[in-house]
Amino acid sequence: MRVLFSKALAACATVWVVGVGPAMADTPVTYTDAGKALFRFVVPDFWAVRVGGAREIEDTNLGDARAVARVIGMRPVTDDTVWMGFVSPEGVATIEDGVRYLEDIDKFLVNDADVTDISNRSIGGLPARVFRGTGRRDGRGVNFTATVIDLPRGRVAVAIAVMREGADPAYVDDLNAVFGSFRAIR
Repeated sequence: MRVLFSKALAACATVWVVGVGPAMADTPVTYTDAGKALFRFVVPDFWAVRVGGAREIEDTNLGDARAVARVIGMRPVTDDTVWMGFVSPEGVATIEDGVRYLEDIDKFLVNDADVTDISNRSIGGLPARVFRGTGRRDGRGVNFTATVIDLPRGRVAVAIAVMREGADPAYVDDLNAVFGSFRAIR
């Protein structure tokens, strides 16, 4: 199924991660697992952060559950048309492992996903693979960006950004600022 978006929103989807600049906000967040800091990023002003504890997501290839230590999600305080989340799944050590992990969780994030672009980038000075596309979430059209960032010490960070059809294109600047502020903790 092909979903049509406004020209402004479609243009915004191509900007994510391509034109990252310095962060404009000053609220740092550090992702930790088992007491060890893995990476940090800056949350935009007027965005709410939610942190979920340990959870399990089913691995479709093995049929068993895959543990996720923590999910950090954020969205604008007064708008639910944009959402971004980070996770660093245990046992996912390479970008290729991260891509397989995305295949396991994609059904929880976006329905009818159509990947329109795959690229290799550098985020925070680290290798990353970025997937952009369209799909449906909660019955509405969305643009999404799914990113796997290769972290030191055999880990990855997975970042998902979703913009619902009709979202203010100015949120792309906030999303890019988050990616621009991303740094691994070595």
